[in-house]
Amino acid sequence: MPNITEIAHHAKEKASKLGIKKFDIYGSTIDETSVQVDQGEPKQVKASNRSGVTVRVWNEENTMGVTSTTDVDPKGLELALKTAYEASFFGVKENVPDFSPEATVLIPNTHQEKLPQAPVNDLINSLLAAEKELLAAHEAIKGVPYNGLAQRDIDRFYLNSDGATRTESRSLASIYLYSKTEEDGKKPRSGSAFRIERSLNNLDIQGCIQETAEKTVSHLNYQKIKSGKYRVVFSPNAFLSLLGGFSNLFNAQSILDNQSLSNADDLGKQIAAPLLSVYDDALHPGNVGAESFDGEGTPTRQVKLIENGVLTSFIHSAGTAKRMNTQPTGNANIGAKVSVSPNFYHVFAASSPGQELSLETAENVVLIDDLQALHAGVKPLQGSFSLPFDGWLVNKGVKTSIESATVAGDFLELLKSIIYVEKEVELSPGGVCPRVWVDQLSITGE
Repeated sequence: MPNITEIAHHAKEKASKLGIKKFDIYGSTIDETSVQVDQGEPKQVKASNRSGVTVRVWNEENTMGVTSTTDVDPKGLELALKTAYEASFFGVKENVPDFSPEATVLIPNTHQEKLPQAPVNDLINSLLAAEKELLAAHEAIKGVPYNGLAQRDIDRFYLNSDGATRTESRSLASIYLYSKTEEDGKKPRSGSAFRIERSLNNLDIQGCIQETAEKTVSHLNYQKIKSGKYRVVFSPNAFLSLLGGFSNLFNAQSILDNQSLSNADDLGKQIAAPLLSVYDDALHPGNVGAESFDGEGTPTRQVKLIENGVLTSFIHSAGTAKRMNTQPTGNANIGAKVSVSPNFYHVFAASSPGQELSLETAENVVLIDDLQALHAGVKPLQGSFSLPFDGWLVNKGVKTSIESATVAGDFLELLKSIIYVEKEVELSPGGVCPRVWVDQLSITGE
């Protein structure tokens, strides 16, 4: 992809030639290599270079057209600008998207240099070694059917006709391992783990192997669980999955579209136990893939969504912020329409709890490690959920794997039923979060 200066120069030149006075362009390119292995042999090696830009043009009547292309040479840009201009006459007349008022605000230098990519052989050998070690961890582990080791370089940019110019680059490496057991007369059991870092050299592959093995082995001696109400402890990953499933609660676009559990008047209301605080924090130190600006060029930032259980803020694009008389928050994605989504959750204990709870002393609590079938089991507009899960029944520190069960409830009631938020946080792909204790949730056994 040409550099940002060249793209900006060509875009302005072609826009002037076409008589276009107002436009913006957002683009990215991803150079990725990934490998998978199976029983000691490479299964799949993929290399890809994906790039694309989204061009928006406003006409004299201030309606907007959008087009996307992978071609950012002068001819490609000219065609994209022309197509978007023609489409602008069919654009919406109400609540027309506009430039972000913060697209030209100076961003502190958070630029990350791209790191050298490791040779493909290093990826394959690292993953083969990880698979071999995982298979040797316990005689019952017979396969690692899902695995992947990937590295990618990412470049992003945003520019507009008002002079905004933003660009950033970064490198990422990640590993995923999912192992499965086979034992005579027993159901297959599984466990998984994920790690992400800036480069292969820094990636905690050993930690990923160890976590996968421990989880898998801990599920070998499983038992049925009686249906009923239980005190439930959500792992960081499970709680973040649930939070993501009901993210419309904080989403300004969902609220304006009447597709949310909350409305504009809910700011300042107590929606969760005072123990809980939830931030959307794209620039959190734990966010390896941190982005310093969104699709509209707005700088990303820390947004306090829930503070001491009180709904404090929503996440915004420039358009939703204008309609709700506030500031954009750096959560916009541009495409055929502008959408809003969270960047990186930071969940933590807001205050000192009245009681300290521990799995070492708790009796008959359900520890949920991983929630499944979120696409089917979450009803985001009703607030209800019914989800299969992997987890354990914990009694005074002794963990017994649960054969098969679902957890069900109402998300808003769950937030108010939180009785303890642990201090120690863990990093997962969607954010940083501690274990969260909830009183009296319905567990249905087989």
